[in-house]
Amino acid sequence: MENFKFILLSIIILAGLGLLGYWAVRTIQPGDIYVSKQKQLALEEKNWELAKEIEELKKELAALQPSEPEQPSSPEPAPSKPASAPSKYQDLINTLQKLIDDNILIKEKSAGTKVGTLQTFLNTYNNTSKRVDNDFGPGTKTDVINFQKAEGLTADGEAGPATFQKMIDWLQKQQ
Repeated sequence: MENFKFILLSIIILAGLGLLGYWAVRTIQPGDIYVSKQKQLALEEKNWELAKEIEELKKELAALQPSEPEQPSSPEPAPSKPASAPSKYQDLINTLQKLIDDNILIKEKSAGTKVGTLQTFLNTYNNTSKRVDNDFGPGTKTDVINFQKAEGLTADGEAGPATFQKMIDWLQKQQ
């Protein structure tokens, strides 16, 4: 009987250790997955902090905004369109002008927000809604070549200051 109790207790302990070992092996994560999750948690925390900071800055900005002055009792009629009305594309024009000022050349295999600006213009110019992926691939090159041909530029598929200036000119005509 004593032998039976010992064997039964040994089986129970071994089964428990086996289950514990199985659980340990199943829950182990490869190092790269663990690191990725840690980075994701850190980025989520940073995102939350930035969202809070944005809200605080919006409140500060609202407090700094001057209140609107009272309207005079007999207002003069406003002109229908100011002489120097900003273009609805003014942000895009300003960004393209910055590319000219920085003497940027964008060509196939380029990547980044500068390419995104180029793609945004090409969507406006071609009246399309292609995805702006900040990657200068064959589709973007074809669109640039077509724009350059239409505007009388050398159609090399590379966007530099001359191409950007033509883009600005085209946007300003769209007012």
